[in-house]
Amino acid sequence: MAGPSNVPDQRGAKPPRRRIPLAAPAAAGVAAAVASVLATSLDVWDLPTEAKVGVTAVAGLLVGLLTWATTGSRSEERGVGVAGTSWRPPDQWPPVSAHFTGRTESLAELREVFAERRRSRDHAGSASPLVVSVYGRGGVGKSVLIARFGHEIAGSFPDGRLYADLRGEVEAPVGPEEVLIGFLRALGVRLTTDPGGLAELRTLWLTWTKGRRILICLDNAHDGDQVRDLIPAEPGCAVMVTSRQPLFLLNTYDKRLSVFSEAQGVELLARLAGDDRVAADLESAQEIVRMCDHLPLAISICGGRLATRENWTLRRLADRLRDERRRLDQLEIGRRLDKSVRASLQLSYDDCTGLQRRLLRLLSMVSAPDAPGWVAGELLATSEPEGADQLEALIDAQLAECSGIDLSGVMRYRLHDLVKIFARELALSDDDESHRRAAVERVLSGYRRRAEAAAVARWPQDWGRRVRPVGAESAPVAVTRAQISAADWLNAERLTLVAVIGQARSMEMWELAWGLGRAFCSLCHSLRAYWSDWRAVAEILCEAADRMGDPRALGIALLDRSAVAGGQGGHHSATADAERALEIFTDLGETWWAARAMRTVGMSLFNDGHLDRAQGYLIGAITAFKGEDDRWWAARTQRNLAELRLAQRRPEEARELLEDALGVFERDRNRYSEAQTLRAYGEVLGATARGLHAAGDARAASEDFARAGFSLDRAAEMFRLRGELWEEARCLRAAGEVGNPANALRELTYVRRATEMLTALGDSWGVARSELSAGRAHGRLGRTREAQESLLRAVRDFGELGDRWWMARSLRYLGEAHLEAGDRQASVSALRQAQDIYRSLGNQAGMGRTLELLRRAEG
Repeated sequence: MAGPSNVPDQRGAKPPRRRIPLAAPAAAGVAAAVASVLATSLDVWDLPTEAKVGVTAVAGLLVGLLTWATTGSRSEERGVGVAGTSWRPPDQWPPVSAHFTGRTESLAELREVFAERRRSRDHAGSASPLVVSVYGRGGVGKSVLIARFGHEIAGSFPDGRLYADLRGEVEAPVGPEEVLIGFLRALGVRLTTDPGGLAELRTLWLTWTKGRRILICLDNAHDGDQVRDLIPAEPGCAVMVTSRQPLFLLNTYDKRLSVFSEAQGVELLARLAGDDRVAADLESAQEIVRMCDHLPLAISICGGRLATRENWTLRRLADRLRDERRRLDQLEIGRRLDKSVRASLQLSYDDCTGLQRRLLRLLSMVSAPDAPGWVAGELLATSEPEGADQLEALIDAQLAECSGIDLSGVMRYRLHDLVKIFARELALSDDDESHRRAAVERVLSGYRRRAEAAAVARWPQDWGRRVRPVGAESAPVAVTRAQISAADWLNAERLTLVAVIGQARSMEMWELAWGLGRAFCSLCHSLRAYWSDWRAVAEILCEAADRMGDPRALGIALLDRSAVAGGQGGHHSATADAERALEIFTDLGETWWAARAMRTVGMSLFNDGHLDRAQGYLIGAITAFKGEDDRWWAARTQRNLAELRLAQRRPEEARELLEDALGVFERDRNRYSEAQTLRAYGEVLGATARGLHAAGDARAASEDFARAGFSLDRAAEMFRLRGELWEEARCLRAAGEVGNPANALRELTYVRRATEMLTALGDSWGVARSELSAGRAHGRLGRTREAQESLLRAVRDFGELGDRWWMARSLRYLGEAHLEAGDRQASVSALRQAQDIYRSLGNQAGMGRTLELLRRAEG
């Protein structure tokens, strides 16, 4: 099997790139075609034994060729773990203002700081990244300066440019956990398991930035605590932070940005209003700059107004600005908006059309860091093009700004925090509450439609038995593209979706909160991503369903909450929610949803080690899905039951279930589910082969060992083609557990690679599981001490994770390892601990295996 090609190891080093001959794509195509025929023709195994082994060997060689020919080049193109095949280093940097001017000295200063760091790194080395803090009053142009300089030095950071608006002044500051999750996703980390809290995310961040050169912008920081954990340790990285006050970070170059000089202010005004107009009345231009307190934001707003009012003279604007400031002297001014900014904003606002003013006010009422252009049309209850035109007019007037192009390729817009404060004050005083509410409701409804469309494209089976994925009639490639597009959309809109779901809740728009939350949970579930957001939204989903008084909606919400709780190790609460959902759907006569709930109960019990109780629910769910004529869910649940049967040491039953499921997924061309089933099939074949080998049937064992390796190879390659790093790692780990005595050293290598990948993904449970696999692999090689050490780590890790079933399994294998080493006392101690856990779980299969070993140890 081919391992990961671009995963940082524990030192952060990346393997050297290799060049692929031009003939490789053709060879890979032939290999893929032949291997596919061999893999999908299960009846090939009716051949004579010698022919079977030969066919298996050829197929394995072809898959190896396919892997060799494609892995390196693909990984170089897309990076690691990205849901797509065209990943590039992230470029989240905001656009440069078209009217950027002044700041010549500040730019020169920043250039010298970066040049000096480069010189010191080249000569003496550096143990930490460069951190530049630019601070100053609101509207002084900190973000504009950083955006301009970041584009200038982009070439020095080939591994990407990351950006986050920390929103430290207007709304509740963004937590460092949210920022790290977004950054890690941008770097290609799928985070398919819950990485834990800030400490675990910080560890991942250090791992994935090791050996890389990334430029990071942390805009609008509230304080140093918000920033510290976002600074990588890699000296090749650089971090640029903006804030209203100094942050007092260690090893930081602090730069206080002052207001413009009069000459700089006049130059900016001329860039916007026109050189000829300013030259014709320089005195008025200077007066405007002075009344703007030399603040770039206020000057830009005035210049934007002149640019859209060509018949205005500078004297007319100066007189109006003077009158406005005189009026403000007699008013109580809000602490967060000074007189100069308010005056320029008020004048510009007064000269906008009624529609533009209304849009500005309503934009300030949407609780989101930024928004795509269609939001303007919804706020105004007009067409999308008309809304976009009005939004562009606000940009021309310097009242709104572009925040960049998101991961889905859409331009996004936002209000400067000071403009937002101003506009919100006006909205609350000038607009009727019902009109504000109706506008926000239209935006939330627009997000609901888009979120549901993305969720259906990503995981249609979660929305009903007759829902078909986009492009299902044409080809799996179209389905995959739609799924990738949905994933990109969620990555781009995550923070906004969480914000608007929270806004729907606060405004008690319960149906919208439920609809948005349901789509968000479905997307997170399908991607196994954004666990903390997923959990928070699932809670809102349950609250909304309860407030709606809709039992069906509550049942669905309980299943979503059960899914995230189970994924985070809360099997008890997951089971309780699923059981309650099952009761609700049964009472309502919702048979399809009752089958979904039955399966969820079974899986929660299975994951908690209650195998005997779990099997009844899974069998019942399969029967119910077949009664509903839902082949996909029936096949998926059969795969789950097969994995349970394997844990019960009933591989032949597991094999029949998986072969039937494979047929369904192949007919429906559902490649993701097919690959998952091939992985489980390889595990079952490995268990069968081990049984045959123990019974002395070397020939039959060799055949099944080969088939197991081939199934796992093919599954891994299918996941690799989709960029599913976590699933690929599971295949590698399974390949390390096949137990082929002729392949023992290579199997240990598979487990080590899987461990590296899962560590890089922050999957602590997966790493513990791999420690168990490593212990068994060491044992097969006769490395008793290494086996015991790995198994002890697995026992400790599962204990810390609260997974008693897998802790018991680790103890059982540890007892077996001690027994093989002749240490009967240690063996009995470990086995008795395992027996106690199995007894508490009611796990008869586990107890049976443990008793067999205890008899040997005590005999």
